[in-house]
Amino acid sequence: MLLWLVIAYLAVSIAIGLYGASKVHNAKDYVTAGRNLPFVIVLAMVFATWFGAETVLGISATFLKEGFSGLISDPLGASICLVLFGLIFARPLYRMNLLTLGDFFRIRYNRQTELLLSICIVVSYLGWVSAQITALGLVFNVLSGDAITMTQGMLIGAGVVVLYTIFGGLWSVALTTFVQMIVIIIGLLLVTNYAADQAGGVSNVIAKAAAEGKFEFLPKLQWLDMIAWIATLCTMALGSIPQQDVFQRVNSAKTEAIAIWATTIGGITYFFFAAVPLFLAYTANIIDPEMVANLLHTDAQLILPTLIMEHMPFYMQVIFFGALISVIMSTASGTLLAPSITFTENILKGFVPHMSDRTLLLATRVTVLVFSALVTLYAIATEASIHTMVENAYRITLAGAFVPLTAGLFWKRASNLGAALAILFGLSTWIILEVTGIDEPVQPQVVGAVASLCGMLLGSYLSPNRHRPSDSH
Repeated sequence: MLLWLVIAYLAVSIAIGLYGASKVHNAKDYVTAGRNLPFVIVLAMVFATWFGAETVLGISATFLKEGFSGLISDPLGASICLVLFGLIFARPLYRMNLLTLGDFFRIRYNRQTELLLSICIVVSYLGWVSAQITALGLVFNVLSGDAITMTQGMLIGAGVVVLYTIFGGLWSVALTTFVQMIVIIIGLLLVTNYAADQAGGVSNVIAKAAAEGKFEFLPKLQWLDMIAWIATLCTMALGSIPQQDVFQRVNSAKTEAIAIWATTIGGITYFFFAAVPLFLAYTANIIDPEMVANLLHTDAQLILPTLIMEHMPFYMQVIFFGALISVIMSTASGTLLAPSITFTENILKGFVPHMSDRTLLLATRVTVLVFSALVTLYAIATEASIHTMVENAYRITLAGAFVPLTAGLFWKRASNLGAALAILFGLSTWIILEVTGIDEPVQPQVVGAVASLCGMLLGSYLSPNRHRPSDSH
């Protein structure tokens, strides 16, 4: 019965997404929703950027294992990213009226920079989207009592998300996300309140978590620990800024003010609401400590689903799994669309000159289908946890794309040679350190980002562009 109710909810989500497809008349509608979205929908989409499988299943499991000290990248780093993007990056990028972030690299630098960094952006989404597909597989597996395997669940979940994303683009993402965010917020609050009562009240849960040291956030006052802490924070906070999914949400806003403040407030909202699944996870440690202890050694991502299935009434199970499906689908649809758009607009289009708007739209839809197949295969093959897949997603963009984006926006002297050396120094340093396994005292992607900065400074002073950025634009 529970599985069929979830299937019915999926059908409703598909219907809403297909309704969004009726608003798509050209590639711009598909990519930016006509730049016509109001504050509340942009806020919902920004919130959904990271409030996905890793927040409910991934970081909640990490919290039980490591406490706040294991959550530097998410939610802290993720929230800082959104706030920084809203306050610093949203205004200049919104004013350029671009389709993709890759367009900025072509306008500000050249085609070569656009191509290289667009490839980096597309590759970074492999683990990110796969994390959502993995979570969908887990949900269907749990709901069916193992009648649906993880692999079958992944295929079903990927098929549902693709079905409405491929037709409606960002319009479908926007409308489904708005509805799903309402379900998420109400559903998780109701379930958490019920669990808190079972665990002896909110104050009892907080007191026990504090007594176990779960709220210790800052690293030990030793320079190696502090460097590692900062490096982990920077990977998410800075490495996720040059990302198409963040940009496309900002770029879909009706006005510049909406772009700025919906993004900023969305980041703040995400940070505080991310505490809800953390609190819910710790109630499981009080309600059924034996179950938690067993799953921490096998698959900690199953703690919350198991808690709900074994210790809550049917109607709470419906509420929780409805909210969980909403969480995953809202994130999966947007993050599936982003790399597909980047590939067609900034990689494929450069090799197929004079591509018409209709052809671009068709190519993007085909790419959505192909990329969804690739990430599903990766999700099936990998053994990495949801949290690990998300953490690893932003290494390549921190090492290769953050410096060219930031320098291109805010440093007039930044040149084509500077961008080329920034990419070369950043990516080569990161790859060498990753391959050799040298990750102490600083993580390879952070060393890569420092090398990228050195490359930008060196190249821009050796060979400054003869024209100003405004002239190029």
